[in-house]
Amino acid sequence: MSKFETIKGLNKHVSFFHVEDSRFTPYGKIIKGYDFHELQSYMIDIEIPQDQNIYIPSVANMENTRVKEQIQTAFYGEMSIQIGYCNGPNSTLNGLEYHKGSEINIAVTDLVLLLGKVQDIQDNIYDSINVSAFFIPKGTAVEIYSTTLHFAPCKVNNGGFKTIVILPSGTNEPLKEYLEKRTEEDKLLFMKNKWLLVHPERKLLVSRGAYAGIRGDNISIFY
Repeated sequence: MSKFETIKGLNKHVSFFHVEDSRFTPYGKIIKGYDFHELQSYMIDIEIPQDQNIYIPSVANMENTRVKEQIQTAFYGEMSIQIGYCNGPNSTLNGLEYHKGSEINIAVTDLVLLLGKVQDIQDNIYDSINVSAFFIPKGTAVEIYSTTLHFAPCKVNNGGFKTIVILPSGTNEPLKEYLEKRTEEDKLLFMKNKWLLVHPERKLLVSRGAYAGIRGDNISIFY
Protein backbone atom coordinates (compact mmCIF):
# COMPACT_ATOMS: atom_id res chain seq x y z
CA MET A 1 0.00 0.00 0.00
CA SER A 2 1.36 3.45 -0.93
CA LYS A 3 1.93 6.24 1.59
CA PHE A 4 -0.98 8.14 0.04
CA GLU A 5 -3.37 5.20 0.35
CA THR A 6 -2.35 4.62 3.96
CA ILE A 7 -2.88 8.27 4.93
CA LYS A 8 -6.17 8.45 3.02
CA GLY A 9 -7.44 5.39 4.86
CA LEU A 10 -6.77 7.07 8.20
CA ASN A 11 -8.61 10.27 7.25
CA LYS A 12 -12.11 9.27 6.18
CA HIS A 13 -13.51 12.32 8.02
CA VAL A 14 -12.34 14.64 5.20
CA SER A 15 -12.45 14.54 1.40
CA PHE A 16 -8.95 13.26 0.67
CA PHE A 17 -7.19 13.20 -2.72
CA HIS A 18 -3.77 12.93 -4.33
CA VAL A 19 -2.51 16.18 -5.86
CA GLU A 20 -2.48 14.43 -9.25
CA ASP A 21 -6.26 13.86 -9.00
CA SER A 22 -8.33 16.09 -11.31
CA ARG A 23 -10.15 17.39 -8.24
CA PHE A 24 -7.09 19.51 -7.50
CA THR A 25 -7.72 21.53 -10.68
CA PRO A 26 -9.98 24.24 -9.12
CA TYR A 27 -7.38 24.90 -6.42
CA GLY A 28 -4.13 24.96 -8.35
CA LYS A 29 -1.79 23.00 -10.58
CA ILE A 30 1.47 21.08 -10.47
CA ILE A 31 4.39 23.21 -11.71
CA LYS A 32 6.75 21.73 -14.27
CA GLY A 33 9.62 23.19 -16.29
CA TYR A 34 11.67 24.61 -13.40
CA ASP A 35 14.61 23.08 -11.54
CA PHE A 36 14.12 23.77 -7.82
CA HIS A 37 17.23 21.84 -6.76
CA GLU A 38 19.01 24.98 -5.46
CA LEU A 39 16.14 25.74 -3.11
CA GLN A 40 15.68 22.15 -1.99
CA SER A 41 19.40 21.82 -1.23
CA TYR A 42 19.23 24.84 1.07
CA MET A 43 16.47 23.16 3.07
CA ILE A 44 18.46 20.00 3.88
CA ASP A 45 20.10 21.44 7.00
CA ILE A 46 17.12 23.51 8.13
CA GLU A 47 15.59 21.88 11.21
CA ILE A 48 11.91 21.24 11.86
CA PRO A 49 10.82 22.72 15.21
CA GLN A 50 8.73 20.31 17.27
CA ASP A 51 6.87 22.83 19.44
CA GLN A 52 5.34 25.09 16.77
CA ASN A 53 5.51 25.98 13.09
CA ILE A 54 8.11 28.46 11.86
CA TYR A 55 7.52 30.61 8.79
CA ILE A 56 10.33 32.71 7.30
CA PRO A 57 8.93 34.81 4.39
CA SER A 58 12.22 35.81 2.78
CA VAL A 59 15.64 34.13 2.81
CA ALA A 60 18.49 35.92 1.00
CA ASN A 61 20.33 32.70 0.08
CA MET A 62 17.20 31.24 -1.49
CA GLU A 63 16.54 34.44 -3.40
CA ASN A 64 20.10 34.66 -4.72
CA THR A 65 19.48 31.76 -7.10
CA ARG A 66 18.99 31.25 -10.80
CA VAL A 67 15.55 29.70 -10.35
CA LYS A 68 14.37 32.74 -8.39
CA GLU A 69 15.10 34.95 -11.39
CA GLN A 70 13.36 32.48 -13.70
CA ILE A 71 10.23 32.30 -11.55
CA GLN A 72 10.12 36.07 -11.04
CA THR A 73 10.57 36.80 -14.73
CA ALA A 74 8.26 34.23 -16.28
CA PHE A 75 5.88 32.75 -13.71
CA TYR A 76 5.11 36.06 -11.99
CA GLY A 77 5.53 38.23 -15.11
CA GLU A 78 8.41 40.29 -13.66
CA MET A 79 6.60 41.03 -10.40
CA SER A 80 8.98 41.09 -7.43
CA ILE A 81 8.82 37.89 -5.37
CA GLN A 82 10.06 36.51 -2.07
CA ILE A 83 11.20 32.97 -1.28
CA GLY A 84 11.11 31.48 2.19
CA TYR A 85 9.95 28.38 3.98
CA CYS A 86 7.50 26.95 6.50
CA ASN A 87 8.51 24.00 8.70
CA GLY A 88 6.77 22.45 11.65
CA PRO A 89 4.78 19.77 13.45
CA ASN A 90 1.32 20.96 12.47
CA SER A 91 -1.49 18.47 11.86
CA THR A 92 -4.57 20.69 12.26
CA LEU A 93 -6.52 23.13 10.07
CA ASN A 94 -6.52 26.08 12.55
CA GLY A 95 -7.07 28.73 9.87
CA LEU A 96 -7.46 29.53 6.19
CA GLU A 97 -5.90 32.43 4.32
CA TYR A 98 -5.74 33.79 0.79
CA HIS A 99 -3.61 36.27 -1.12
CA LYS A 100 -4.12 38.53 -4.13
CA GLY A 101 -1.68 36.55 -6.25
CA SER A 102 -0.70 32.88 -6.55
CA GLU A 103 1.50 31.11 -4.02
CA ILE A 104 4.01 28.40 -4.91
CA ASN A 105 4.60 25.55 -2.45
CA ILE A 106 7.44 23.07 -2.96
CA ALA A 107 7.10 20.00 -0.74
CA VAL A 108 10.50 19.20 0.75
CA THR A 109 8.83 16.36 2.65
CA ASP A 110 5.59 14.52 1.99
CA LEU A 111 2.77 16.67 3.36
CA VAL A 112 -0.96 17.39 3.19
CA LEU A 113 -2.58 20.70 2.25
CA LEU A 114 -6.08 21.49 3.54
CA LEU A 115 -7.73 23.66 0.88
CA GLY A 116 -10.97 25.53 0.34
CA LYS A 117 -12.43 28.12 -2.02
CA VAL A 118 -12.83 31.84 -1.44
CA GLN A 119 -16.22 31.58 -3.16
CA ASP A 120 -17.52 29.52 -0.23
CA ILE A 121 -16.99 32.34 2.27
CA GLN A 122 -20.42 33.78 3.10
CA ASP A 123 -20.67 36.89 5.29
CA ASN A 124 -17.11 36.25 6.46
CA ILE A 125 -18.02 32.73 7.59
CA TYR A 126 -16.54 29.54 6.15
CA ASP A 127 -17.75 26.03 7.02
CA SER A 128 -14.89 23.55 7.37
CA ILE A 129 -17.10 20.82 5.90
CA ASN A 130 -16.11 22.31 2.51
CA VAL A 131 -12.38 21.65 3.05
CA SER A 132 -10.59 19.08 0.89
CA ALA A 133 -7.25 17.48 1.77
CA PHE A 134 -4.54 16.90 -0.86
CA PHE A 135 -1.49 14.69 -0.44
CA ILE A 136 1.61 16.39 -1.89
CA PRO A 137 4.57 14.02 -2.39
CA LYS A 138 8.11 15.10 -1.56
CA GLY A 139 9.66 17.09 -4.41
CA THR A 140 6.36 18.27 -5.91
CA ALA A 141 5.88 21.98 -6.67
CA VAL A 142 2.35 23.35 -6.86
CA GLU A 143 0.74 26.66 -7.68
CA ILE A 144 -1.99 27.64 -5.21
CA TYR A 145 -4.41 30.01 -6.93
CA SER A 146 -5.35 33.33 -5.33
CA THR A 147 -8.93 32.06 -4.91
CA THR A 148 -7.75 29.04 -2.90
CA LEU A 149 -7.98 29.07 0.88
CA HIS A 150 -4.96 27.44 2.51
CA PHE A 151 -2.75 27.60 5.58
CA ALA A 152 0.22 25.72 7.03
CA PRO A 153 0.68 22.17 5.71
CA CYS A 154 -0.02 19.11 7.84
CA LYS A 155 2.66 16.53 8.60
CA VAL A 156 2.39 12.89 7.58
CA ASN A 157 5.30 11.56 9.65
CA ASN A 158 6.67 12.01 13.17
CA GLY A 159 9.42 14.36 12.05
CA GLY A 160 7.05 17.06 10.79
CA PHE A 161 6.92 18.85 7.44
CA LYS A 162 9.12 21.15 5.35
CA THR A 163 7.89 23.31 2.49
CA ILE A 164 9.34 26.13 0.40
CA VAL A 165 7.00 29.11 -0.01
CA ILE A 166 7.15 31.62 -2.90
CA LEU A 167 4.90 34.70 -2.90
CA PRO A 168 4.75 38.29 -4.21
CA SER A 169 7.19 40.46 -2.26
CA GLY A 170 5.93 41.85 1.03
CA THR A 171 3.25 39.22 1.57
CA ASN A 172 2.78 38.29 5.26
CA GLU A 173 4.71 41.30 6.54
CA PRO A 174 3.07 43.46 9.24
CA LEU A 175 0.62 46.10 8.08
CA LYS A 176 2.12 49.58 8.30
CA GLU A 177 -0.86 51.43 9.66
CA TYR A 178 -4.38 51.07 10.95
CA LEU A 179 -6.81 50.09 8.22
CA GLU A 180 -10.10 51.89 7.87
CA LYS A 181 -12.54 49.04 7.32
CA ARG A 182 -14.74 49.99 4.36
CA THR A 183 -15.95 46.52 3.41
CA GLU A 184 -16.67 43.19 5.10
CA GLU A 185 -13.56 41.72 3.48
CA ASP A 186 -11.42 44.36 5.19
CA LYS A 187 -12.19 42.66 8.52
CA LEU A 188 -10.20 39.65 7.29
CA LEU A 189 -7.01 41.56 6.37
CA PHE A 190 -4.49 40.38 8.95
CA MET A 191 -1.09 41.16 7.38
CA LYS A 192 0.13 42.52 4.06
CA ASN A 193 -1.61 40.67 1.24
CA LYS A 194 -3.00 38.16 3.78
CA TRP A 195 -6.71 37.78 4.37
CA LEU A 196 -7.28 35.29 7.19
CA LEU A 197 -10.08 33.40 8.88
CA VAL A 198 -9.25 31.24 11.89
CA HIS A 199 -11.03 28.58 13.88
CA PRO A 200 -12.16 29.78 17.34
CA GLU A 201 -10.03 27.01 18.88
CA ARG A 202 -6.89 28.76 17.59
CA LYS A 203 -6.96 31.18 20.50
CA LEU A 204 -3.45 32.55 19.95
CA LEU A 205 -4.37 33.97 16.54
CA VAL A 206 -7.74 35.19 17.79
CA SER A 207 -5.96 37.06 20.59
CA ARG A 208 -3.78 38.74 17.95
CA GLY A 209 -6.85 40.05 16.14
CA ALA A 210 -7.46 37.32 13.55
CA TYR A 211 -11.08 36.96 12.47
CA ALA A 212 -12.69 33.84 13.97
CA GLY A 213 -14.73 32.97 10.89
CA ILE A 214 -14.36 29.19 10.52
CA ARG A 215 -17.32 27.08 11.64
CA GLY A 216 -17.42 23.32 12.04
CA ASP A 217 -14.63 20.95 13.02
CA ASN A 218 -11.04 22.09 13.35
CA ILE A 219 -9.93 19.28 11.03
CA SER A 220 -6.92 17.15 12.00
CA ILE A 221 -4.89 14.89 9.71
CA PHE A 222 -3.86 11.49 11.07
CA TYR A 223 -0.91 9.42 9.86
